[in-house]
Amino acid sequence: MQAASADGHFFLRGVAFPRFHLADFRYRTAVQTIGEQLDSAPSLTQLTIPDLWQQEAVAALRDGCDVVVQAPTGSGKTLIFELWSNLGKSREQAIYTVPTRALANDKLAEWRARGWNVGIATGDLSENLDAPIIVATLETQKSRLIRGEGPKLLVVDELGYLPFEANAAHLFFQLVSRRYGRGSMLVTSNRAVSEWGGVFGDAVVATAILDRLLHHSHVITIRGDSYRLRAKRRAGLVNQASANSEPHTE
Repeated sequence: MQAASADGHFFLRGVAFPRFHLADFRYRTAVQTIGEQLDSAPSLTQLTIPDLWQQEAVAALRDGCDVVVQAPTGSGKTLIFELWSNLGKSREQAIYTVPTRALANDKLAEWRARGWNVGIATGDLSENLDAPIIVATLETQKSRLIRGEGPKLLVVDELGYLPFEANAAHLFFQLVSRRYGRGSMLVTSNRAVSEWGGVFGDAVVATAILDRLLHHSHVITIRGDSYRLRAKRRAGLVNQASANSEPHTE
């Protein structure tokens, strides 16, 4: 039998219980079930787990080594830099060079959309040059790099996307020589090292560049489809085909 008291308690079989009102719970935080927490959390499909070769590349760069990655477009080469930079929160400056202004603008927009502090230096645009990450065309950086003024990490992305003119090839050799011992380099390309003679238009210059660049480099070769093509295969958008995507490191 229940009985109410003057102080707002009620009694059940001689035991006093406080009387609560709906208003008492107005500002209380509801306890979510595990399912509700998972529903409100970022999608697990958005998480990116780096492959072993990407982790090895990041470790080598942080140890002060150069890294050369030969892999098809879309294989995840850019993720190496993003991991090295602690997803845009690098404490030291890095210059990320790309072959064209359009690619620089695209990369700038992509990283700024993530909230990164990024600057840009191309032939027609120059802003926020004190940022920890600068996206640039290689042409705009050659002079300072050849003078030995360089960042902690220099990225040359998609080497071979466009062929080098003869003078540019010689300047690139000077750049690589000046970078030696001054900071790490990450060079990515979808062209095999054996094809660099065609990239630079001069087999002798290419050999000299490789001799200097590969002296203390970590070389990674990825063969097979890009992750974009593999995703399309899984979705049945393209015909299935066997692919060898095992990495080779040296």
